[in-house]
Amino acid sequence: MKPTLKAGLAATKKITVDEPRVINFMGEDCRVYATPRIISDVEYTCRDFLLGHLDPGEDSVGTKVNWEHVGPALLGAEITISIKLANVDGRRVSFEATVDDGPDAVARGTHERFIVDVQKVRERLLRKKAQRG
Repeated sequence: MKPTLKAGLAATKKITVDEPRVINFMGEDCRVYATPRIISDVEYTCRDFLLGHLDPGEDSVGTKVNWEHVGPALLGAEITISIKLANVDGRRVSFEATVDDGPDAVARGTHERFIVDVQKVRERLLRKKAQRG
């Protein structure tokens, strides 16, 4: 982990709400950004942000999500994900995040990630896989 990783850093990412991101059970004319996709997009935004502050061989895994979906974003809307690194506690990092589609809030919450050594995690996963046969 590089010394540049400090609480208070922030980033934004813009995404267009496309077909794979929406629910369809409200009808074709009322397709909105699905909560699981919002969470996924926020997780990837946080991960991508962290990669710029990690050493070679490091990555991060999600460990906690606390989320509130507060309003709809329609199919085709351009949304903005805003993240702020709230805390760095060793390898555990936590973010505050908001999602909006311009003037309206779509979601808000917190996300926690843990910085890992990719090779060590791979070794552990391969041992587990071998135990299961």
